[in-house]
Amino acid sequence: MLDHSAAVLILQVTLLVVVGRALGEVLRRAGQPAVIGSLLSGLLLGPSLFGWLAPQWFHIVFPDDPDIKGLIKGIAEIGVMMLLLLTGMEVDLRLVRKVGGPAAAVAAMGVLVPFVFGFGLGELLPDSLLPDPARRTVAALFLSTALAISSIKIVAATVTEMNLLRRDIGQIVVASAILEDTAGWIIVSLVLGFAGSGGISLRAVAWTLGSTLGFLALSYSIGRPLVVRLIRLVNDHAESDFMVATAVLAIMLLLALVTLSLGISPVLGAFTAGVLVGESPILVGRIRDQLQGFVTAFLAPIFFGVSGLGADLTILRNPTLLLLTGALVLVGSIGKFTGAALGAVMSRRHWRDAIALGCAMNARGSTEVIVASIGLSSGVLSQDIYTMIVAMAVLTTMAMPPTLKRALSRLPLGQEEAARLRKEAIDAGGLVSRFERVLVAADDSPNGSYATALAGFLAGQRELPITVLSLGADDPTSPQDAARLADAVRQSALVSANVTEAGKERGGKGRVEVIARASSDSGAEIVAAESKKGFDLLVIGLAGMHDERTGEFTERVNELAAGFDGPIALTIAAGDHHANHARHARMLIPVSGTESSRRGAELAFAIVPPARTRCVAVHVVEQTPAIGSAANTVEAVRHDIATLGERHGFHVTTQARHDTKPADAILRAAASIRADLLVIGAERRIGDVLSPGKTVSALVQAWRGDMVILASQRMTA
Repeated sequence: MLDHSAAVLILQVTLLVVVGRALGEVLRRAGQPAVIGSLLSGLLLGPSLFGWLAPQWFHIVFPDDPDIKGLIKGIAEIGVMMLLLLTGMEVDLRLVRKVGGPAAAVAAMGVLVPFVFGFGLGELLPDSLLPDPARRTVAALFLSTALAISSIKIVAATVTEMNLLRRDIGQIVVASAILEDTAGWIIVSLVLGFAGSGGISLRAVAWTLGSTLGFLALSYSIGRPLVVRLIRLVNDHAESDFMVATAVLAIMLLLALVTLSLGISPVLGAFTAGVLVGESPILVGRIRDQLQGFVTAFLAPIFFGVSGLGADLTILRNPTLLLLTGALVLVGSIGKFTGAALGAVMSRRHWRDAIALGCAMNARGSTEVIVASIGLSSGVLSQDIYTMIVAMAVLTTMAMPPTLKRALSRLPLGQEEAARLRKEAIDAGGLVSRFERVLVAADDSPNGSYATALAGFLAGQRELPITVLSLGADDPTSPQDAARLADAVRQSALVSANVTEAGKERGGKGRVEVIARASSDSGAEIVAAESKKGFDLLVIGLAGMHDERTGEFTERVNELAAGFDGPIALTIAAGDHHANHARHARMLIPVSGTESSRRGAELAFAIVPPARTRCVAVHVVEQTPAIGSAANTVEAVRHDIATLGERHGFHVTTQARHDTKPADAILRAAASIRADLLVIGAERRIGDVLSPGKTVSALVQAWRGDMVILASQRMTA
């Protein structure tokens, strides 16, 4: 028979989840953040409405039972930690660094001004509103923190919905919210440390501040590489499903325990864990997707619903409390708007930017509720002050989207910003920009050296991790052979970081993590095993990759390719010397208007230095296009490739050739420009044999220069 306490708990959870999600859907359709629906569900189901209209039924559904309250509070605590974990994973530290100056000014003033306003208001509160008037200063600090902090989730969601995330102002808004959120949780931890010590003293300040800064310093210095390695280790070796997600949750709980043991709020540990996980170069999107659904659909509605249950809006019938709530909303809004706008002006932003930033930073939402919940549970804030803060959170959050949309809609688009947005639009629809991890299968032949050089050059621009499988032609390879290939990858990555636009944006460091493994067999089994670990590209470079008579790939290449489901780059180096990118002076890219040929062109632009290589794209059609749609199609293909090349720093010369044998036309075009590199994209067909088509086979057979083939798309035979 079902225990009464369990039945009540299940009923509470069901109501909070269903009502919260339903209200969230209604508000979402009205252009408001869905999270407010969960908060409103608690207000409707709590003493503000349900408890006021039907007090007897309210006490049946939400009895004053410490055991039940403890259980649902525990669920809510886990929910808020997971919510902060996901928030931390959304923190883009590269974005913060990119717009660091304006964002830092906006965040600093956006926290300082409302913090001062809030502290002043806290010092003026009547003693009757404080649970302990002797701890007024600590209560004032909690109140000022609630007024100073912004909600990164609300801000980011609003900016994303408006398609302004990549705009300069949108990036400053999000980066400022990130900095404010981070600063807010540090301040919360400090204030909670003061509360736990019984008051503010020099010793309490020194311990709390030292513990917080020490924890953050160790986390971002030693913790970051440890978290990255742990995620990769679990991903590469675990056999069970969702083990990486389990590892991430374990990291979150461990850091929460560490901060709790230091007398700091566990939410700072959860938030820090999210930032560290988000810095991992692999699987971040997949991990976030695995956790997001459960948190959004189940845990978040419970936490925000419980938060709403703790507020009693009926107290606002008291004119004094209603007046104080209005003063709180007014002081908080004016302080936040003034501070953020002042920071924008200090960083020499346009006054229109200042207005937009002031509107954006005024969304407190979930973050303020979390801060208020911590203050209430620690005994620093009274129930009345908590209710006032929740009311302010609802009002300011619902006011932010329309005011921000109005302010942002009037901002003009500059020429430099427009050019950057065009580049990012091209990247968003590309293949190479989505690569997170590269696998290389190579030996010590010229083809293998070319494969490692190509992979290193590609990885160095965005510091992608690479795994190199050293495969011997006949004899097993040694660890020394694998180490030589790994060194070649690192050297090529360093070159790439200093000669490409993406590499220079990162400071030309070219730090690429390379894992090198020697194989004692043909490599087919190890490639198949490695491909399950989240690789986006396989690069193959082996001696004797193709039949000289037919241009078809050998059985060994087919076996390696059969074990990998993603795009495959095959490298063929001319001569008996090791390939290097400096010698490529003229590159030819055959294009046909298909997605696979465009992907080949995209790879071509990513594997050679733009300042050193002349690039020609040739479009071969079987007959001369007449005036009309056919001619327009040829011109559209040429324009698309030229635009794609321009995005990567290339001035692309385009040609159109007409021949019933595309391979012959491509070879003539290559001879006309004395090309030394041919890069071609081909369709990858389903089957045991890697067959990129007759044209590619003919080129492999006849071409005598360096060649890269990208088989990027599986097609039905």
